[in-house]
Amino acid sequence: MPSLRGHRSFQAYWLGEATALAGSSVSAVALPVVAAMELDATPGQISALATAVMAPGFLLALPAGVAGDRYSKKRLMVVTDLTAAAVVGAVPACWAAGALTMPVLYCVALLLGALTVLHQAAAIAIVPELVEPRLVPEANARTMAAFAVAASAGTYGGTAAVSLLGAARCLLLDSASYLISARCASRISTIRTGRPPARPRPGTITAIREGLAHVLRDPLQRPLVLTMAYHAFAEGIVTTYFAYYLLTELDYGSTGLGLVLGAVGAGSLAGALAAGRLVQRIGPGVTLLVGFAAYPMCGAHLLLAGPGHGWLIVLIAASALKAVAVTAAASTHRSLRQQLCPPHLQSRVQQTAVWLVAGGRLLATVAAGAVAAVAGVWTTLLTGMVLLLGPVPLLWISPVRQLKVMPGTTTAPPDHAGRPQEEGGDLVR
Repeated sequence: MPSLRGHRSFQAYWLGEATALAGSSVSAVALPVVAAMELDATPGQISALATAVMAPGFLLALPAGVAGDRYSKKRLMVVTDLTAAAVVGAVPACWAAGALTMPVLYCVALLLGALTVLHQAAAIAIVPELVEPRLVPEANARTMAAFAVAASAGTYGGTAAVSLLGAARCLLLDSASYLISARCASRISTIRTGRPPARPRPGTITAIREGLAHVLRDPLQRPLVLTMAYHAFAEGIVTTYFAYYLLTELDYGSTGLGLVLGAVGAGSLAGALAAGRLVQRIGPGVTLLVGFAAYPMCGAHLLLAGPGHGWLIVLIAASALKAVAVTAAASTHRSLRQQLCPPHLQSRVQQTAVWLVAGGRLLATVAAGAVAAVAGVWTTLLTGMVLLLGPVPLLWISPVRQLKVMPGTTTAPPDHAGRPQEEGGDLVR
């Protein structure tokens, strides 16, 4: 029986991706400190910076999916990592030269966002090419577990590094992490996957339409992707001002922010490890419902929190529990989508989801800025928390709720005899 133990390509894959994520977690601590503390950014500038990060995901996601299906995913991963290393390194370089401004951060955010979209189009869709179909859920769970460890280590390490080195210098660690990721990506190899018969290569627009059509006409893919896009919009309203609220309104400082973000990494590890057992015991449909329901319940403590160590401890615990819920749901969601997708459409279907999610997050940053300008940051957070309750009824009325087993196992999912099949995209591959 195939196993992930000793699988060198998969190990190189998740090691490289986890290393890059650890570096990005350092940046997640450092960048808000640079913007809010060193450049005295206003709430409007914070919203604009978040928009600059999200905009490439919406504008480039669909073309990136075509590139991921058309060109070597491994080569795309290496090139984007190397370029991202140079882009991130521009921030400490400008800081050292005394030329660091908010427009510089906007440019870096736009470029890094574009590279991230292209990289993820290849990196996420390559998993079914690295391992056998029955190992895809386990591979996704292990990857997310490694990501959780990396994110937690990067966040706590970033917190310490900000205190010791300064926020701008810490971005050099992120630049180095991209170089390591590029080295690991260069060492992976893929297995042969089923492909459709040779045919003329379609144009970019036609290729994009194929990915969109597959998602919109599939009775399982459609609710999965649309629910995730709605969740991204609601969550984006909260995350736009999450770090800003902790730093300014609650006065937790960079140490408090790092502790809260580090708890998210620890919770994500627990959620990734629990995802497989939850799917086996209660099924993927119920796992998604539970995860989306628990997320806003655990996040509501932010609205009640005040300054002081007691509330900081509460927020750390709540953030960890929230991460358990969303990571278990995200791992299940990704495995479902990959197992239901034909091999030749992996990147396009993945990027269709990314496009809708990025569009939701982009709209969220604009909406969050508008609400904050009229009613304040706290009201903006309340609005996002209320909207986060929406995915539960959306999933409840969809066929996803009835899924009892993960596609790719020996037992086919029930209640889907009438589900249309795609070429190369059967429920059990």
